Amino acid sequence: MYTKELLIADIAKSGIDPNGTLLVHSSCKSVGACENNGDTILDAFIEYMQNGLLIFPTHTWDTVEWTKFNKDGFPVGKKNIYDPAKMPSCVGILSNLFLRRDGVVRSLHPTHSLAARGKDAVSFTSGEELTASPCPRFGCYGKLYDRKAQVLFMGCDLSKNTYLHGVEEWNEIPERLTDKPQEIFIKLNNELLPCPQYRHYYQNGDVSENYIKAEELFIREGAAAYAQIGDAQSILCDAVKMADLISKYLTIKPDLFADDKPIK
Repeated sequence: MYTKELLIADIAKSGIDPNGTLLVHSSCKSVGACENNGDTILDAFIEYMQNGLLIFPTHTWDTVEWTKFNKDGFPVGKKNIYDPAKMPSCVGILSNLFLRRDGVVRSLHPTHSLAARGKDAVSFTSGEELTASPCPRFGCYGKLYDRKAQVLFMGCDLSKNTYLHGVEEWNEIPERLTDKPQEIFIKLNNELLPCPQYRHYYQNGDVSENYIKAEELFIREGAAAYAQIGDAQSILCDAVKMADLISKYLTIKPDLFADDKPIK
């Protein structure tokens, strides 16, 4: 049975900077039995990162779907309305528990929101109502690069690496976004703010499944290292090194992630 103190010790061993910026992708069950389940895991990360910025993805891309409009052009139903105060995250137990914590601020991105707690949380999450795509360079995922963040994959693999969607977007890789934007609205102060979004799209399936092949490259080039938190086999990545490495390879081969062949 893992306690908060045991988990903090593992987090410290992993090489996470307690004063830096950390984005956590997670599988709660992979950590193993904890005193108070997922809350103990969060308690450990929040205490360890009390002088830094702790971030969890709180995406809603599977909830915000295409819908019909009435004759006045107003959305019918609520599936294309993002309510940051009420809409749950679709990316894990810990992300939803994190949203309930005091001091947590959620960004207004209608499909790929992030929630942050700690140093600069408000400024980090601001401005995403101005986006038109999942991971623009000026949005939260781009700010991870600017802040020289670390990205932890706790008990999950690099197919969950939304940041690489951003790197492909910043490098303007073709056929990664829909040709037309989806009409989405953000519910804010009882008003609906239009925020049309070009959605992730790849004609041959889910391109993120091929992000797994970057693991060997990242380890080899020092952009990532293995860690263990509780029972969770994990990977800790450097946001700047990841982006720089992949950008270099995309310059040579724009369709790098079109298949699962190893990166050489």
